[in-house]
Amino acid sequence: MAKSKKIPVEVGSKAAPETFYIKITDQGPYLVYGNPPIDQEIIMPNEEGSSWVYRKGTHFKSEGEPISLCRCGESKHKPFCDGSHQHAHWNPKETNDKTPLLENAEEFEGPTMILADNQDYCAFARFCDAYGRIWNLVQEAQSEKEKELVRHEAGHCPAGRLVLWDKEKEEVFEPPFLPSIGIIEDPGIHVSGPIWVKGGIRIESADGTSYEIRNRVTLCRCGQSSNKPFCDGTHAQMKFQDHLPLEDAEKEW
Repeated sequence: MAKSKKIPVEVGSKAAPETFYIKITDQGPYLVYGNPPIDQEIIMPNEEGSSWVYRKGTHFKSEGEPISLCRCGESKHKPFCDGSHQHAHWNPKETNDKTPLLENAEEFEGPTMILADNQDYCAFARFCDAYGRIWNLVQEAQSEKEKELVRHEAGHCPAGRLVLWDKEKEEVFEPPFLPSIGIIEDPGIHVSGPIWVKGGIRIESADGTSYEIRNRVTLCRCGQSSNKPFCDGTHAQMKFQDHLPLEDAEKEW
C-alpha cells in the first residue's frame, strides 16, 4: 500500500487514517478498505425548491473487506458490484491527470472571502444556487449572515469543486467529516448521483499511484464521466437511476 505521507493533501483537508482507502481496479469496481459507513445521502430542498441539505436514507451493510462498489453503472445490486462490468458497454479508463484541483481553479474574491472553483469536478448537486449564485454572493458577503450563506453553499458541494478561503482567519473553510461514504440521490431532478467520499479517504488509481487527498470527493458511478474516476455531472444528462427506494423524499420536491 502506498505511503500517504508522500501523497499531496489539498489545503484545508486532512488525510484519513491509512486503514481507509479506495482502490480503483483496472476493469472493474472500486474496492473500499477500512469499512467506512456507507449511507444514502438524499438531496433535500429549501422552501424555494433549491438544493439545501442532505438527509440520510438507507444504511448499506456489507460484511468483510474490501467492499466492492459499482463504477460501470450496470450492477443490479447497486451500490455494490455484481460483476456486470464484465459485459457492460463502458470505458473504465481513468482520464483525470492527477493535477491538484486548485491548480486549475478560477478565483472569485470578495471583501471577506475568496472562492476557488474548478468546474471540471462539478457533480451538479446545485447547492451553489440556493439563495443566489455563490460566485456573486462571495463578492458581496460582509455580514456574518452573508458569510454563513456562502459557507453553507460551498460546504455542501459534495465534489469539493468549491473551496472557500476566509481572508480574516487566513484559513480554508471545510466542513468536518469523518471518513465515510455517501451514495447521493437527487430526487429534485429524478436522478441518482455519484459516490460521495468524505473525510480525506485516499483514492488509489489502478496504476498504483494516488490522487490528491481531499476532504470531499465525488466518484463516478454511472460509468460515463469524462473525468474518471471523478464525477463530472454526466449522470444528470443521462438520467442515471439506481432504483433504490427513497422513502418519501420525492414528495418534498
